[in-house]
Amino acid sequence: MTEPISRHDPRLSTWAAFLRAHARVVRELERELQAEQRLALTDYDVLVQLARAEERRLRMSELADRLLLSRSGVTRLVDRLVAEGLVERATCDTDRRGQWAALTDAGVDRLRAASPTHLRGVAEHFLDRMSPDELDAMERMLGRVVAD
Repeated sequence: MTEPISRHDPRLSTWAAFLRAHARVVRELERELQAEQRLALTDYDVLVQLARAEERRLRMSELADRLLLSRSGVTRLVDRLVAEGLVERATCDTDRRGQWAALTDAGVDRLRAASPTHLRGVAEHFLDRMSPDELDAMERMLGRVVAD
């Protein structure tokens, strides 16, 4: 069992730096997508997840897991994207209780239009601030955190 850490543990400064960096980058990406594309970062993430999925669709529960959101949060998010014509819902053939969220052609077009803004921001606010060696090291370190 891991011993509890104290508030004086010097490692906590690393944790705090990680949280501040994440918040700052996400805030900038959100601001740029809103200003240039009139698109929320969470909406963009839904479009990306669906575009990467087989047949451009995911079960709502799987989409929630990929987005790290609650089922109800994803339902509201998808409802908004359905209203905009970027996503459509479909009932699962094998389980009538299950629903799919599927990317529409309009959603693909919207994703293509927004991707340059997002990718530029990821580079500017994160990737370009580190050397290739630092990025490799960070990927290895964060990989240990998310490994199951």
